[in-house]
Amino acid sequence: MTAYTALALQMETRAVNAAADPRAAIRAAIERIAEQVGGSKAWLGRDLRLVVLPEYVLTGFPMRESFAEWRDKAALDPGGPEYDALAGIAARHEVYLCVNAYERDEHFPELYFQASVILSPQGAPVLRYRRLHSMFTPSPYDVWERYLEVYGIDGVLPVARTEIGNLAVLASEEILMPELARALALRGAEVFCHPTSEASSPALTPKAIARRARAAENLAYVVSANSGGLRGIPIPGDSTNGGSEVLDHQGRVLAQAGAGESLVAAAELDVGALRRLRRRPGMGNLVSRVKTGLWAEEYARHDGERPGGLSQGARDRAWFAARQVEAIERLYGPGDQSGSEGSNT
Repeated sequence: MTAYTALALQMETRAVNAAADPRAAIRAAIERIAEQVGGSKAWLGRDLRLVVLPEYVLTGFPMRESFAEWRDKAALDPGGPEYDALAGIAARHEVYLCVNAYERDEHFPELYFQASVILSPQGAPVLRYRRLHSMFTPSPYDVWERYLEVYGIDGVLPVARTEIGNLAVLASEEILMPELARALALRGAEVFCHPTSEASSPALTPKAIARRARAAENLAYVVSANSGGLRGIPIPGDSTNGGSEVLDHQGRVLAQAGAGESLVAAAELDVGALRRLRRRPGMGNLVSRVKTGLWAEEYARHDGERPGGLSQGARDRAWFAARQVEAIERLYGPGDQSGSEGSNT
């Protein structure tokens, strides 16, 4: 397999929360994506084959909007005009384009999901992943039985097998969940696309540490695109600004962007070499040494977050917080809650 260039395209997020016409704002974001993908391809050259966009790049994220309000304001329809426009960008510039967006689903009309979609150079969706771990956004696990009926487990944990390698997505804070990355690696994932919108710091943050760990423990590349600033909501705009990076299979940083909109986080991925390494016996071949049966049995002993919490329909934000408190008490027993309020703000 020929090596190629992957880009974590760092772009500013312009929130639609207060926009007079949210759909027009989304169209404007897509136009900016088209310009910057085109400019990046011209700058980096024809070897650019994979572009990962930041989390929330089309809309920002809900603040206090209800499910219905945010679904109507910001969620896309699979196969709708916004995805068609994004597919055209991928086809025009001959890249795999990973975009993160909120989207509706006809099977769950009261809800929306946060999706990451990879569009091929032919303009076709080759992967649609709905985020499984989120504090206040519905996930497939919240409507688990019905979701499996509709999409099956391959639709929950998708891996796209393409000519540039086996691609998978870890969305934002999911980089902190080693189980998800490991499950995708066991399914063959070689390149983790990581759309994120996270706190920026010159020091190593938890997510930055986790990116290095997920790459090394799974012998996989990580292409992580962070926001290049945030505007349109009352949060300091540079809180999520910079640090997009590309990491190799040993957790080494191949390229990293500073602050602002940037194409600096671009590097060569050699998936052929990675595949040879994965087939080489040795202590560093960690995925091959995982005792899957042991951990499946041990995990089954513990009662954490339960599936199906939204099977009867949408809930408010308070319900999500209460669910977490209940899971903590099941795992650790009831305890002193003093001082816990506000710890997740």
